[in-house]
Amino acid sequence: MFVISIAALKRNTAILREVKEAAGCRLVLALKGFSCWKAFPHLREDLDGCCASGLWEAWLARDFFQKYLLTYSPAYDEADITELCEFTHHLDFNSLSQWFRFREMVMAHPRYKSGDLHCGLRVNPECSTGHTPIYDPCVAGSRLGITADQLAGADLTGLSGLHFHTLCEQNSDDLETTLAAVDEKFGHLLRLPQFTYLNMGGGHWITKPIYDRERLIRIVRESREKYGVEVWLEPGEAIAIHTGVLRATVMDVFEAAGHKLAILSVSATAHMPDVMEMPYRPDVYLVDPAPSDDEAKPAVVFEGETYHAAGDPSSSPTSHTYRLGGPTCLAGDAAGDFTFPRELITGDILVFDDMAHYTMVKTTTFNGVKHPPIALRHEDGTLEVIREFGYEDFRDRLS
Repeated sequence: MFVISIAALKRNTAILREVKEAAGCRLVLALKGFSCWKAFPHLREDLDGCCASGLWEAWLARDFFQKYLLTYSPAYDEADITELCEFTHHLDFNSLSQWFRFREMVMAHPRYKSGDLHCGLRVNPECSTGHTPIYDPCVAGSRLGITADQLAGADLTGLSGLHFHTLCEQNSDDLETTLAAVDEKFGHLLRLPQFTYLNMGGGHWITKPIYDRERLIRIVRESREKYGVEVWLEPGEAIAIHTGVLRATVMDVFEAAGHKLAILSVSATAHMPDVMEMPYRPDVYLVDPAPSDDEAKPAVVFEGETYHAAGDPSSSPTSHTYRLGGPTCLAGDAAGDFTFPRELITGDILVFDDMAHYTMVKTTTFNGVKHPPIALRHEDGTLEVIREFGYEDFRDRLS
């Protein structure tokens, strides 16, 4: 079961509200990272709205968040533009060819003429600061964003914003490095009177304890003053980080070629794909009646449960090291090797921490694997199951 803590979400958004008010910027929820709309009422007060990656996410924001909406997609078709012009507030384009294709259509719309709809371009500052190539939009040949040489001499009539998104789980020093590149390559455009907003995208780990929020506040203020623009931030992970868990049951335990294996009721590839794509190693806890001396606990703690943090075999090798695998036929469907304080047995409960962002938005029913229910843990401790999945969800997906 996926369990999302409303209290933890509100702790994050309270931090974000303080930051955006101190910096004088706008901050919205990136739906690509977290789009559990039943939680939106608990986020709406602290945030300014949502950013959408296309029409369907935009509809979700319109219907359930009902505040500012920023939309960017690598490409739109005419039907997308027709719909989006009716309700989005920012409509950002990925290429000049897309903008030129739809410019007359957008600029003729009554909401554009009234100033309710603004258009921008996503730019590529060609400044890589990340460490995972699959998440780096500044690599050579990137399809995301327009480079400075492509904008040279271009007719930018009708545009009022620039948008960059180059970070992924990074601190504000990398944003400062990126902004220097943005200024070098696009600063002359931002200083033009026609440009009124700068969208700094997402990937900002604002709610992490290690994040330098004072630097973020300073550089946002400096950018506002330097260019005379409104600044927007659109993190997804900073909103949902450390707010949810995925609870799994051990279905089988056995040995193969000297390795101890535990087959779980959840799948890395189907239910937490970033473990394989990013890749990253999640924190795992064993639920056990025995007392625990561990200070660390998962984001969602249930009364009466004791949690033992699993260790890394490379630093704490024991005889109780298990490779945690999913129930699919994919050979690589494994979350990694973890050590436990005792042998695992069938029926044990394991808790995967930090499973609210980039999990539920990516889950599948690959291989006919059962999809975990989704629940909200309210501030009074009550558990509300908001979605359960059955055979019909698997059956109807491709019919």
